[in-house]
Amino acid sequence: MTERTRAGEQESGPVFRLMKLEDIPEILVIEREAFTMPWTEEAFRNELTHNHFAKYMVMELNGHIIGYAGMWAIVDEAHVTNIALLEAYRGRKWGDRLLEELMKTASFLGMKSITLEVRVSNEVAQNLYRKKGFRPAGTRKGYYSDNREDALIMWADLPEYGEQGLTEGSVDLK
Repeated sequence: MTERTRAGEQESGPVFRLMKLEDIPEILVIEREAFTMPWTEEAFRNELTHNHFAKYMVMELNGHIIGYAGMWAIVDEAHVTNIALLEAYRGRKWGDRLLEELMKTASFLGMKSITLEVRVSNEVAQNLYRKKGFRPAGTRKGYYSDNREDALIMWADLPEYGEQGLTEGSVDLK
C-alpha cells in the first residue's frame, strides 16, 4: 500500500492517504470540532493498531489534514465509523469527496454494501448520504448517549471495484 495518491501531489486538490499514528493529534482537533462526544486518542490508537477490520484515511490539502474517514470492513459489508472535516472546509463539497473516496475504498476491498448511523436531526449529513445512494433502513432508539437522540440507519449498495476503479486522487491500496 502506498501512502500518497497516484496523481495527488498537486497543491490544488486533496490528497487521500492511509491514517498513521502520528496523525492522531490533528485528527483529534477535527473530532472536537465535529462531534459532541469526540473519540479519544486511545480510541484512535486502538483502531489503528488492534482492530484488523478498521480502515482509516485522511484527506490532506496543501500538506494539512482537513478531514478523515473510517470504516470497518467485515465480510462484504462496510460500516462507516466516522467521517469529519475541519469546520473551515465544510460546505465546499469536500465531505462529498471524502465519502466518495471511502466508498471507493470499500468497493476496492470487496465490500458489496456500506452502512452508517446518523443523528435524526442532522439533515445536512443525511442529504449528503442520500446523494451518494444511501437509503434509510430503520432507526436505533436513543443511540447517542449525550442526549439519547435516535440514529437513522442508512445503507447503500457499492458497485464492484471493476465498475469504477480508482480515480485520480484515490488512495492506492496496492
